[in-house]
Amino acid sequence: MLGVEMHRLLKIGLNLGFGLQPCRFWTKKAVQESGTDDASANEKCGGTCKTECNGDVNDHFTGSGSVGDEAVSWVAQDQEMGANTSQVNDLSENESLRTLIGTESISENDPFWNQLISFTFTSPTNSGDSKLLEEAVIPLAKIFIENNPRTGNFGALVRVFLGRTKELKISTECQDQLFIWQAHNALFMIRCLLKVFIREMSEDELQLQFSYQERAPGSCESPTEDLLEEVICNLVHLIVEVPLLDLTYSILFEAVTSLLVLLSYQLLHKEILREGLVYKYLMRGRCFDLTSRLVKTLLYNFIRQEKCPPPVTHIFEPQSEGGGLLYGLASGVASGLWTVFTLGGAGSKPNPDQEQNPLPLSNQSLLLLLVLANLTDGPDCLNPYRQAITSFKNTQDTSSIPSSHPHTFQINFNSLYTALCDQQRSDQATLLLYTLLHQNTNVRTYMLSRTDMENLVMPILEILYHVEDRNSHHVYMALIILLILTEDDTFNRSIHEVILKNITWYSERTLTEISLGSLLILVVIRTIQFNMTRTRDKYLHTNCLAALANMSAQFRCLHQYAAQRIISLFALLSKKHNKVLEQATQSLRGPLGSDSAALPDYAQDLNVIEEVIRMMLEIINSCLSNSLHHNPNLVYALLYKRELFEQFRSHPSFQDIMQNLDTVIGFFSVRLEQAGTDLSVERVQEVIKKGAVALPKDRLKKFPELKFKYVEEDQPEDFFIPYVWSLVFNSGVGLHWSPHGIELFSMDSG
Repeated sequence: MLGVEMHRLLKIGLNLGFGLQPCRFWTKKAVQESGTDDASANEKCGGTCKTECNGDVNDHFTGSGSVGDEAVSWVAQDQEMGANTSQVNDLSENESLRTLIGTESISENDPFWNQLISFTFTSPTNSGDSKLLEEAVIPLAKIFIENNPRTGNFGALVRVFLGRTKELKISTECQDQLFIWQAHNALFMIRCLLKVFIREMSEDELQLQFSYQERAPGSCESPTEDLLEEVICNLVHLIVEVPLLDLTYSILFEAVTSLLVLLSYQLLHKEILREGLVYKYLMRGRCFDLTSRLVKTLLYNFIRQEKCPPPVTHIFEPQSEGGGLLYGLASGVASGLWTVFTLGGAGSKPNPDQEQNPLPLSNQSLLLLLVLANLTDGPDCLNPYRQAITSFKNTQDTSSIPSSHPHTFQINFNSLYTALCDQQRSDQATLLLYTLLHQNTNVRTYMLSRTDMENLVMPILEILYHVEDRNSHHVYMALIILLILTEDDTFNRSIHEVILKNITWYSERTLTEISLGSLLILVVIRTIQFNMTRTRDKYLHTNCLAALANMSAQFRCLHQYAAQRIISLFALLSKKHNKVLEQATQSLRGPLGSDSAALPDYAQDLNVIEEVIRMMLEIINSCLSNSLHHNPNLVYALLYKRELFEQFRSHPSFQDIMQNLDTVIGFFSVRLEQAGTDLSVERVQEVIKKGAVALPKDRLKKFPELKFKYVEEDQPEDFFIPYVWSLVFNSGVGLHWSPHGIELFSMDSG
């Protein structure tokens, strides 16, 4: 039974189902044009940036003309492919791809690579397009898996990409869009292949795919570099080093997405993974020193909410008449192909996916941040990403006290607060808010000090109000956020001082003016009533009642509708109690030999209902004991429905808590009788207000203060890791996983 202890601990339920409804998102199309080799891509910045083309490059593109023509021809071929997603199966006929996955080794210095990564292809914009692309890639990737041990072409492709990442920062400074575009294309290809590889093989086998390289007959030479670790480190470096600009948006998005794909082994395992190669490289490898910078960058990507940049129709035009052969070649075909490169075409209307989800990098960065923060601690090390999440400080914090956490950093809390307020429509933003409030004391202290808490609380209340349309996890996170906030007495007082006008989304009753505190009470009570009739989840009841209990001593000037709903909820519970009690009694009187299996269920139901009734009585008592004179509307509602409480006076579970309610009801009943009969509502309220001042405080028995505190279960990863990956599965931009391979969570739950 729920008692009246000074301090209570609530634990989140882990056996919750969640609905997996695939969400549609869109992403930036790759900027496409014919390419160049490493030497030609190196630029020097001196005032203005110009491309320097050496003799080899000129030979490659002019010489006999055949290679350059082939590159342009391949671009034109893919233009047709990108223009119609249904033609994605043409990938299997593409000569360059067939060469890559074939039986012949290709040297890293072969001009082939420039041709391969100078393609035009409309990147997936939603789950459906991603599914089509993956279905086309799977047979190619399987062939590649067979041939790669002999050719080493996958490792060569990876090294081509790594070679280009070394120059990305200088390319960004010089605005070398062609070079960045090629690096993006190489990474896009690697990511598509990795997604299939991960589905088909273990991590150790995946590492082998990176290590294979062309070998002379009879050679026993083993590779000295670990390309898998090299790729992971390069992706992290890319994310933290390359600034977010229009021309880098796509490659930064691809880098974040690639890390998500590399971590997606968890989706394919029912048990929580606590070790592995990717895990090791991110937690203890060369990436370790970049932990705080990666977390900070991902947070800022979320905060900035940058939309995918608009089409730039002249992106590849030469900067001057002598701008260089590569730019000249690019401008020769870009104008005709740009409608394929860009989102939906240069003058077309945005599709619904674009309109609803215009922030692919922000969304993907937040998903990666949540995945990293929820990695399990190692046997000999704590998760550094969680340490960074739980310890970062405000940029305005001038305190010279050094942090005891090794991965702390500073970030603008005002910007973070604004982004969190704006983005609570999504599960992942609500989960981030929960994580920060629960684990980062600096963030919690800052948020509770804000004078505009309504900007944060109102979106949370909307989530709970539309409980029918939300999955159970989102509702839980929103409710626990409220519970954490109500642990603070200052918050509980201040919400009754914030007056709101015309709450349009609250449809049960027109609320022209109401305090934030009263609205919070209304929404929580509505959630309890919904749960009683639909989900019947004990954890939901407990957390809702705990939030009300935490606030009860600071109830101030409750709206008359909020006061009515408190008593109405008690009436509903009383009615339910009587019904279950009657059913239990009838089952005891049943004929001998009848099925008595239902009896324990009635007893259990009765016990749960009585726990909830006692909680409601404690909440009402707490308000009357601490702030009766501030809440005449609650006293009015109590007197109006006084007969509801009579049956509980003699009940052994409620006798103690009923004393104060009896005192209040009796005191005000006498004063109303003395005031005469046929009293108007206004006259009754006047009598109540005067009586509240006159009632001696020592007439009410003191009870310990109602206080609940939220704590996680001992193994929170059993809940949070499946939840986070369900968000990646549903909300990852341009990502599709076959439901048949998912082991981490049930696809039909929720």
